[in-house]
Amino acid sequence: MTPAPPAFEIPSPDEQERMVEAVLFAAPEPLTTAQIAERLPQGSDVRAALDRLRRRYEGRGVNLLRSGATWAFRTAPDLRFLLSREVVETRKLSRAGIETLAIVAYHGPVTRTEIEEIRGVSVSKGTLDQLIELGWVRLGRRRDTPGRPATYVTTDAFLSHFGLESASDLPSLADLRAAGFLGGAQEDLPLPEPEGP
Repeated sequence: MTPAPPAFEIPSPDEQERMVEAVLFAAPEPLTTAQIAERLPQGSDVRAALDRLRRRYEGRGVNLLRSGATWAFRTAPDLRFLLSREVVETRKLSRAGIETLAIVAYHGPVTRTEIEEIRGVSVSKGTLDQLIELGWVRLGRRRDTPGRPATYVTTDAFLSHFGLESASDLPSLADLRAAGFLGGAQEDLPLPEPEGP
């Protein structure tokens, strides 16, 4: 007779937390909960381990942050100045790029035609291509309307870059006005309150 396989044991909550920490630390890019779960023993409670780990890193030099559906360790916001010498200056977005990104963030999923209607001018292919190349915008689902136009939505990389957990963290129109970002012609730009995930 062959011996029975050893009994499967689910790691303790502390051990699961250590495993999640190791996986995230070694990951070259943010990971989803499902990607983390693939690496842990079956039966592990990844969500609980992430929540415990997030609390453990509060107030530390690095924090565990969720951006959209992904998780990653990031430098604490108040210590980012320490890394400023390592930041590479990238090309700046044009005004058209900024406006287009704002429309996709607040109105997405949105079609090219809808972007043009909101802006009041046509959108060059280069503007959307640049936002896609930056990884801040991606193609969404096609609309169930004649011509089945593609939609555009923001990405988890957009949320991560701007320090947002979800689209609901975008500033409201009142916040933008109070900060002095809206005035003159921009007052006519329709910005709805951001929707939740």
